[in-house]
Amino acid sequence: MDAIKILFAEDDVNLGKVLTTYLTGKGFSISHATNGEIAYEMFCTGTFDICIIDVMMPLMDGFTLAQEIRKRDKKIPIIFLTAKNLQEDMIKGLSIGGDDYITKPFAIDVLLARIQALLRRTISQEEKSDTVELGSIIFDKKRQVLIIKGEEKRITTREAQLLEMLVDKKNDILERGYALKKIWGDDSFYNARNMDVYITKLRKYFKSEPQIQIINVHGTGFKFVM
Repeated sequence: MDAIKILFAEDDVNLGKVLTTYLTGKGFSISHATNGEIAYEMFCTGTFDICIIDVMMPLMDGFTLAQEIRKRDKKIPIIFLTAKNLQEDMIKGLSIGGDDYITKPFAIDVLLARIQALLRRTISQEEKSDTVELGSIIFDKKRQVLIIKGEEKRITTREAQLLEMLVDKKNDILERGYALKKIWGDDSFYNARNMDVYITKLRKYFKSEPQIQIINVHGTGFKFVM
C-alpha cells in the first residue's frame, strides 16, 4: 500500500523538522513547505491525501492557501495549526473549508490521532460513493463502468480518471493543466492532445443525455454541465 502523502506548510523550521521526522517514522510521506507560496506550488504539481497548514506564514497565509487549495480540490482534508486560540479564527478556518483546527502548543500524538481520524472519515466516504448517477447513466468509479440504459460500458482508466475529475467539479471549470498533471504527470502538447481525444469519447457516451454537456472553456479547460 502506498504511503499517505501529506502536504505540510509550516514556516517554523524547527517544528517542521520535528513533525516531518515523526510523521515519516509513522509511515507517512511528507512534503514540507516553509511558506504558503511554495506549499501552493507543491499542491499544484503533486498528489496529496491530506494538508496540514500553519495559519501564520509569510508570502501567503494559511487561510489564503486553504482557499486556493479548495478551488482545486473540494474534498482533500485540511488541518490548520495556529498559535492563536481565538474563536473567530477557528470559525474562519472551518468556514473556508478546514476540517480540523489545532492550537499550539500541542502534543504530537494528538496531531497523529486527528490525522488518522480524518483519513478514516475520508476513506469511509469514498467507499460509500463508488457510484454516481449522471442523469439516467450510472458511473461506477471503482469498476470503471458506465451503465447506459441497463447495459454496461467499460471505460479505460484514463477515461474514468478524467470523468471523475469532471464530475467532482460539476458545473465548475476543470483546469486543463491541473487535469493533465494529476492524470498524466505533465502538461506536454502530446498529453494535451490525448486528453482531447478522451474528452471526445466521453461526450459520445453522454450523447443520450441532452441535459449533460462537456464544454470547452477557451484557454482554461473543461466544464461538466448538468
